[in-house]
Amino acid sequence: MNRLQINQTTLSLSKGDITRCEVDAVVNAANESLLGGGGVDGAIHRAAGPELLAACRLLNGCPTGEAKLTPGFRLKATHVIHTVGPVWRGGTHGEAELLASCYQKSLELAEANGIRTLAFPAISTGIYGYPLSQATKIAVATVRKYLENHPRTIITEIIFVCFDDATLRAYEQAFDLSGGRID
Repeated sequence: MNRLQINQTTLSLSKGDITRCEVDAVVNAANESLLGGGGVDGAIHRAAGPELLAACRLLNGCPTGEAKLTPGFRLKATHVIHTVGPVWRGGTHGEAELLASCYQKSLELAEANGIRTLAFPAISTGIYGYPLSQATKIAVATVRKYLENHPRTIITEIIFVCFDDATLRAYEQAFDLSGGRID
């Protein structure tokens, strides 16, 4: 497994199914309705069970770049942090800032709710079409900046869960470019 240490927080890469992660919270790459969809969103809703949908209905949606919290229900994770990434429209419509905000707001929400371990998918890189290389660089840079600016964070572990080999390779490159060491 690839690792990067920032202060007391370990960032790591894992290829697999985010719904099986044994962490305090998994991050859901949701749509604005929060009522389920395809990709990671659909998988998390299926694995968590119908209670997740009922809890999401009470949240009245979520704007792009923001994040909201629910219990994890039938997931191994205690919580789900739902964040809405931007749809790629060529990169000239604030996509980078909105994507960075997804990671930033998710980390802030985790910290505010006592979440110590969390798993992120590659937000917006599926049906939303965000170029994988750019998205993973933004993800790693944003998380790194947050951790460097919050040296006393309670967050001890962040896992970037990669659905496939291409995503894993893109995260490995982003880790390398961030100046971190890879084990």
